[in-house]
Amino acid sequence: MSDTTTDPGVRPVPPPVAARALSELERLALLADITAQLISNNDVDEALHRVVALVLPRLADWAVIDLITESDDVSRYLVVHAGADGLTVREELQGPMPPVSDDSLMPLSRALRGVASNLAGPQTYEGEPDSGIAVEQRKLFRVAGIRTAVIAPIRGPWEVMGALTLGRSDDGEAFTRHDLALLEDIARRIGLALENARHYQRQRQVAETMQRYLLPQLPYLPGVGMTARYLSAPDASYVGGDWYDAFHLPGGDTALVIGDVVGHDLEAAAGMAQLRNMIRAFTWSQDRPTHGIVEHLNEAVTQITDVRMATMILARLAVDEAGAWQLRWSSAGHPPPLLVGRDGLTRYLTGANGLLLGMPSSQPRSEARVTLPPASTLVFYTDGLIESRRQSLDAGMENLRRHAASLAHRDLDAFADQLLQRSRPHDNDDDVALLAVRLPDATGAAPGGCV
Repeated sequence: MSDTTTDPGVRPVPPPVAARALSELERLALLADITAQLISNNDVDEALHRVVALVLPRLADWAVIDLITESDDVSRYLVVHAGADGLTVREELQGPMPPVSDDSLMPLSRALRGVASNLAGPQTYEGEPDSGIAVEQRKLFRVAGIRTAVIAPIRGPWEVMGALTLGRSDDGEAFTRHDLALLEDIARRIGLALENARHYQRQRQVAETMQRYLLPQLPYLPGVGMTARYLSAPDASYVGGDWYDAFHLPGGDTALVIGDVVGHDLEAAAGMAQLRNMIRAFTWSQDRPTHGIVEHLNEAVTQITDVRMATMILARLAVDEAGAWQLRWSSAGHPPPLLVGRDGLTRYLTGANGLLLGMPSSQPRSEARVTLPPASTLVFYTDGLIESRRQSLDAGMENLRRHAASLAHRDLDAFADQLLQRSRPHDNDDDVALLAVRLPDATGAAPGGCV
């Protein structure tokens, strides 16, 4: 099976011509184009396809990228042919490869060990193969009809990460030693891009593990439905400080928290962990209004944490003597909660909004209070659900409000799932946390999605 590339972001492929030696100016221009593609793409797969589109058919009519995984497995990651119909990915030639041989003298094995770059041709693999990799390379040369090739290691800062092979099966010039230097420059740039991608992936895995352990199990509250969602950023380099929390307090109230530490890195995720634990400790140990806890937290943030700034809402949910559900809350620069009635009527709870945590201010913070209607749904969320580069914040909030109203009749889990899917802007590159609470109806019956 083959796949002809049609990525609109890749430059149109010129008609295939016999590859030729490039002038020094053309080499520099090619390296500049390759560097630009690699540094502007966090998606390694897309970046490598774009690099191949720059190389073929300018330098060769075949490009092969073999990669060594972090577990030392070898994979024939990409095989592309430049033909009359453009660039074609030869998937049938891709896939797992034998392990790197420590003793093989064949060019690809030497490149994968980081020993040297080499020239190669059909005659290179005419003898008895000295390794499994040599068998696969001989198969490639025969299927592709490669008559001249250059093979170079793909090196990262600390290790060999793979090898790059360029082959010509047309009647163009044979590769020479002079071509090795250019190929090594290209492979070196690919290696740096791969190392950066692995670094971001490792950072993301650490942050996601941290978030997975820190995002809590929601408490059981008789008659009340409660559910939460967390979506990580689409970009692997973005790991965040968004979080939600809910826990019982000694006096019988339930604390509800949503927050977002400024930043998109492991530091933000670590700051989130610090804030979450401090809020839990302060709220549990001090029977104070929510704005008093937020004020105390703001004083502590600048003194005993690494958090520069953060937004958050701290709320307390309780039943009064008449059996009505009451919400008290204080906000530190966070998007307001959305109250959704069973009948689809909605409103944002915009009261008690103060400055972000970490911002000095002489203005006292305040607490707001509202009586929540039976069977209503309370939605706490972070700004990843409403912010977009293409529209205003007001437009994002209106979009969220309309979708929430249309979903008011859904059970709570479906409500949360659909609200995330419909409301999150396609161009938003931030994390999203959401906490939804649904109250019992007037008879006290538990709603759908009750935990």
